[in-house]
Amino acid sequence: MNRERIIQTINDFLVEEFEVDASVISPDANMKESLDLDSLDYVDLVVIIESNFGVKLEGKDFQEIHTFEDLYNVVEQKFHALA
Repeated sequence: MNRERIIQTINDFLVEEFEVDASVISPDANMKESLDLDSLDYVDLVVIIESNFGVKLEGKDFQEIHTFEDLYNVVEQKFHALA
């Protein structure tokens, strides 16, 4: 799966599962502020990422994630590490 497909998949499930307006999703936007997720939403996000990409995000991964670009990078790195 290439980077563009990873980004599209992530954006699609953010819109569908979290009812986020697609216009707030941009690579440099602050993810936490844009999504307004609570701790249960983060658990859901981890489950959705795992089911879509076969990778598991851990608490330490979220310490590095501030923007949507950060999320894309972490998922892409973990996805390609499995290959």
